Amino acid sequence: MTGRSMPWPGVAPDLDEPHAGQVPAGAVGDDALRERVESAVDAVDAPDVVLAVSRCGRRTLHCGGSAPPPPVPRQDLRYEIGSASKAFTGLLLARLVERGLLTGGEPAAACLDPDRRTDSAPVTLAHLITHTAGLPALPGDFYLRALPAWRTDPYGRYPAERVTEAFLRHRPRHRPGTRWRYSNFGVAVLGHAVAAVTGTPWEELLGAHVLRPLGLSGTALAAEDPKTDAVGHGKDGRTPTLAFDAGGFQAAGAVRATPHDLLTFLEAHLDPAGSPLAGALRAVRTPVLRRGLDRRHIHTVAWFRHPTNGGPMYFHSGATLGQQAFLGFRPDTGTALVALCTRRFRARDAFVATAYALLAED
Repeated sequence: MTGRSMPWPGVAPDLDEPHAGQVPAGAVGDDALRERVESAVDAVDAPDVVLAVSRCGRRTLHCGGSAPPPPVPRQDLRYEIGSASKAFTGLLLARLVERGLLTGGEPAAACLDPDRRTDSAPVTLAHLITHTAGLPALPGDFYLRALPAWRTDPYGRYPAERVTEAFLRHRPRHRPGTRWRYSNFGVAVLGHAVAAVTGTPWEELLGAHVLRPLGLSGTALAAEDPKTDAVGHGKDGRTPTLAFDAGGFQAAGAVRATPHDLLTFLEAHLDPAGSPLAGALRAVRTPVLRRGLDRRHIHTVAWFRHPTNGGPMYFHSGATLGQQAFLGFRPDTGTALVALCTRRFRARDAFVATAYALLAED
């Protein structure tokens, strides 16, 4: 591979961040938490709703929805989490950097095409995961190709080779690293670049470095069994949707998992010291980017980060054609939260706001 290797992004961890499990005095008790979880489920209008909370290792899970309960209990189904998959991608990249397999500063174009001459200011893997590569949300020709299947399979019509070709043709309008713009395109490219430079398919990398070490046996990158994969629905809450095919955007949105697997994933972030991925889990809690007025918007390589009265909360949401997800955790209260539903996102949808508010409460 040719081109300059630039350092992994990052700033010093917050010195005042509370330790995991330090629940503040007056924190809500188990009974009150259960009532809040049940109320949150009732507030979501969707055929199937699951809300799972872990507080200092004690799990509370409640299911509901407007549809009759499916043959397999809702809490045992696997749900599409869409863009929340990027939390898995960020952790994987941090793990590969920690193990010395990558630096994060590799030029993405050189990873994909080793004979390609590298620009003087190349787009690096770090730029891609932090949404600072200067790429649009989706490739320019994505919409024309996806339009015939916009409501059924838009991403499946855009395979991996088209993602990488579109990236290698693209010329950013801004110098990489200077502006933030959320990009499914960029994180998808990251997945292909990492797979190319390591010589290992994306799904194998994720399995070897994240899923198996964390014991996530109920997590996959594609639908496998109609009996155990939750069925999504359109905006009307009645019309079933096809299982989501991420096409060439695996790293940006292909993960599907059970509620318990997702809680296990988040609990590892709350207690990195007890995990085989300790270093990487600490890394993805470290702020690497501040933007906006007074630099109030803070990001890590895997999470959005907002302040609360007791300390920071970390979260990521996601949506597919027929399902939604919200994942988040708060080290100061030892809380992890998973919210899932089987209805396509709608304007003024209460799902994300409800889940966010529940996590933000003390």
